[in-house]
Amino acid sequence: MARISARRVALAALRTWRTRKQFADAIISNALSETTLQPADRAFALELVYGVFTPQSIGFFQQVIGRMQRDGCDAVVLGCTEIPLIMSDANSPLPTLDSTRLLARAALRRAAGTAPA
Repeated sequence: MARISARRVALAALRTWRTRKQFADAIISNALSETTLQPADRAFALELVYGVFTPQSIGFFQQVIGRMQRDGCDAVVLGCTEIPLIMSDANSPLPTLDSTRLLARAALRRAAGTAPA
């Protein structure tokens, strides 16, 4: 039996998710039903889930991060896996810390034996 690469498995899962949308639909419907978000905020949540980002969404993040900068922050953690899709050091008023990348790099260092236990 031929070995299937992780990349192929991931691509197959993504194709299935894109055609059926069941998993994302169930998650976002449940999450939105438990909130009191305004329509614009609900639309933004949908953009994050489905990976469709408008210039207004990016501008919204830039405004929020700009306020954080004015309030004295010196960096911003991009703690949700979707946020680094639209924000980075290139378009953020503050330096960014991508938690997904930081954790992945730490895991690689640990696996390679170059990180403290």
